[in-house]
Amino acid sequence: MTHVTGCFPRGLFNLNRILRRVRNKTTFSDGHRIPGINNTRVRMGSSSSVQFCGIPSGKGPHAVGCTDLMSDHTVQGSFLRLFYPCPDSGDYEDTVWIPKKQYYLGLADTLKLNRTVVDFIFSHYFGSVTCPAKWNAPFKPGEKYPLIIFSHGLGAFRTLYAAICIGLASQGFVVAAVEHRDESASATYYLKEKCPGEPCEENGEDLEEVWLYNKTPKPGTDEFPLRFEQVQTRADECLKALDLMLDINAGKPVTNAISSNFDWLSLKDSLDVRRIAAVGHSFGAATAIKALGRDSRFKCGIALDAWMFPLREEVFTAIHQPVLFVNSEKFQWVENVLLMKKMDSTAVERKMITIKGAVHQSFPDFTFLTGKLVGKMFKLKGDVDPFVGMDIIINVTLAFLQRHLGLRKDFNQWDSLIEGEGEHVMAGTNLELPQKQTKNTK
Repeated sequence: MTHVTGCFPRGLFNLNRILRRVRNKTTFSDGHRIPGINNTRVRMGSSSSVQFCGIPSGKGPHAVGCTDLMSDHTVQGSFLRLFYPCPDSGDYEDTVWIPKKQYYLGLADTLKLNRTVVDFIFSHYFGSVTCPAKWNAPFKPGEKYPLIIFSHGLGAFRTLYAAICIGLASQGFVVAAVEHRDESASATYYLKEKCPGEPCEENGEDLEEVWLYNKTPKPGTDEFPLRFEQVQTRADECLKALDLMLDINAGKPVTNAISSNFDWLSLKDSLDVRRIAAVGHSFGAATAIKALGRDSRFKCGIALDAWMFPLREEVFTAIHQPVLFVNSEKFQWVENVLLMKKMDSTAVERKMITIKGAVHQSFPDFTFLTGKLVGKMFKLKGDVDPFVGMDIIINVTLAFLQRHLGLRKDFNQWDSLIEGEGEHVMAGTNLELPQKQTKNTK
């Protein structure tokens, strides 16, 4: 049993229901219409069921900047979105959340829906959405920041966890959100030469985009070989991103295949190379665990609603770093949690908590960008308020990072969350596990 996983549930959008809504009821109770119908847009912040809250700002002392880096234009290069502390001054635009139309098409394929319909819906509802990070703002020097390598879930891509990444960056972390090119992202791309071996047209671009879309196993075939192969590639990409960030910290020049005026040399000697962590959601959590076993430079890991299926059990004994599992109440199932429990250890801290009322989509940003009705209908929102849930995710992560990276901050104020103490959390799991498996559960 592989269970439904990834950034998006298969029932995220019901195509027939959407088409009926477009055809039969284009006007909401507040007088707004579905975007594209009679040229009237549903406004952000309206009182309709499609109102958007917006991606929350970080609560730490630092303003947050954001930039993209494609270190090598080929598919072998690193592709990441970087969130970092920046000066709280200057006139910089907020960061566009989903930067290219092709990502909508990839989401359509992932959800097995008509590309035209999904492009229509996503472009109008989410096309102008930004996240509260200053695009290409200068890096804030003056201290050494811990580094986090973040891995996205199945069917997602590097931009969809802005709330988590901004929250951590505002507290003084540099967060490199990797975009995976193993065909587990709903969409991603690299660049290739238009006319290799011969001159291109005058004033023409030398490189063109090549898009990769989500690969799914054929019906009736075993899913494990594909996911096992992908998690190896994903871990490789996390290590490659780590190497890249450490090279940048060492002052080595970096070539960005994406046009940008960000000064990468400003990061020289600004990363704390002794304090590095791996964090991921769903398939990305499995990726983070795999990366921990591959590289001791990662001092601890945070697994957000982990999907353990792609991992062979022998990887668990290869991991010697502390790990925190942060689960949602509505997503996990017994077999998956039992795989997490195989990582229990008396030699190093392994913790598991469950956020009450949370769903698998309480971790990506979509939970903030749909109204209550649509959010509940498509399981983008749980019973816990999405802002409360996100605060728990970020705060328990900060507390665990302080504990195991040796930070001198005040993040230990949230140590109780690590123990599963609080109104919206519980220690361990809400699931009833076989008795012999629960004796070390905490």
